[in-house]
Amino acid sequence: MSIVMTGGGTGGHLTIIKAVKEELLDVELIYIGSTKGQDKAWFGEDKQFKQTYFLPTQGVVNQGLLGKIKSIFMLIKATIKARKILKKANAKVVFCVGGFSAAPTSFAAKTLGIPLVIHEQNAAIGSLNKLLRPYSSAFISSYENESPIKAYAIKKEYFEKSRIRKKIQTIIFLGGSQGAQAINKLALELAPTLKEKGIKIIHQAGERNIDEVQKAYDDLGIEAEVFGFTTKLSDHMKEADFAIARSGASTLWELSAMACPTLYIPYPYAAGDHQYYNAKFLVDQDVAWIMRENEIESKKIIALLDENMEEKSKKLQNMIEKDGALKIAELLKTFT
Repeated sequence: MSIVMTGGGTGGHLTIIKAVKEELLDVELIYIGSTKGQDKAWFGEDKQFKQTYFLPTQGVVNQGLLGKIKSIFMLIKATIKARKILKKANAKVVFCVGGFSAAPTSFAAKTLGIPLVIHEQNAAIGSLNKLLRPYSSAFISSYENESPIKAYAIKKEYFEKSRIRKKIQTIIFLGGSQGAQAINKLALELAPTLKEKGIKIIHQAGERNIDEVQKAYDDLGIEAEVFGFTTKLSDHMKEADFAIARSGASTLWELSAMACPTLYIPYPYAAGDHQYYNAKFLVDQDVAWIMRENEIESKKIIALLDENMEEKSKKLQNMIEKDGALKIAELLKTFT
């Protein structure tokens, strides 16, 4: 008998599966994802899964009429295939993290009467998770008080490296491994002021932008630690006293676990504007700041640099629950 994990397409979804599966080393695991998106790159060679399956699917949202018809046809075929996989695996529970990759297996689970546990990463619930929520055995969200588990599934190292910030001596700009042009532009705009204040710069510029951004710093005569993808993100976050970042769920909760005060600049085209609502969840609790991309004001940001970060840092450290991945893993085991 198995626990089946499904969903993905993007790293935000897949990060949850990775964190939870690492707490399920003594359980038989199956992964069902999509041929499209990042699923195969993340788990195609992952030996912890007894079997991995990648079904031809694509998103239905933001498609034209013909695209929607094709997507639905692919979904039906993939759901039939997923039913066969679930039966063969003797699946006891399906863990869904959302995204179009999750649709076939989640629908198949419900037609077979298999319990469905859903994890929603964002404050604005994704369309598939919203549709499936009434039929789930458990719906997990770190933004909702009624959630059976409030802790977010992130690696323990982010909690272990947490520290209280006070004076800003180092700032980190986080645009993700793909980079964010607005954050790159802002970082270079602020760089001369940061140099004057003696503030060190750490900058995740994106793999495609490293050379361009590094040259811009060199032309300004400013030292900065510039990188794209890294396996040492927690070390960079630990060093920083303040962050300016996108507000994808993983980044938001990792910085929070680190107790690093942050100004969030949401990606303006995120589905359902979920990055804005992720950041707003923290802003409403007075532990973060937010600026829309088209409302960035350098003067306001510069004023923040002289603030004492201790109060917000302490609040963050006290509000973030640990062991999210372990708690989810323990919940899944109750169905086996």
